[in-house]
Amino acid sequence: MSDIKVISENRKARHDYFIEETLEAGIVLQGTEVKSIRLGRVNLKDSYARVENGEVFLFGMHISPYEQGNRFNHDPLRPRKLLLHKRQIRRLLGKTREEGYTLVPTRLYFSQGRCKVELALARGKKLYDKRDSYAKRDAERRARQALGKDR
Repeated sequence: MSDIKVISENRKARHDYFIEETLEAGIVLQGTEVKSIRLGRVNLKDSYARVENGEVFLFGMHISPYEQGNRFNHDPLRPRKLLLHKRQIRRLLGKTREEGYTLVPTRLYFSQGRCKVELALARGKKLYDKRDSYAKRDAERRARQALGKDR
């Protein structure tokens, strides 16, 4: 799949959550939203997805209004419907209700000309988990530096 063009990544999601699995979903957009996304004017930072009435919606994703869009522009923070199979939606509903998972978008990209969002089934990290992650990353960095200097 070399024809994937990544538009935006949610790096904060990997910091704040343990990501168990990811899945690809289509996203329902209006015309000027697509143009803004193609320009890279989108932010996934505080966004999340939720299952409501058998459908999955993405909340908090900010798509800046298109400059030449005038009256056809959209609300930057409106909820956007995600396109998934019914079986996938039922499975996500069960996981988020019973097991304490949450749905977090990790990437927004174009695949074969269509806008896709990578949804992660994630479990929240506690403060001590984040500290462990920092410690491991720091130890790995020091080890790499030591090996680099010894050569």
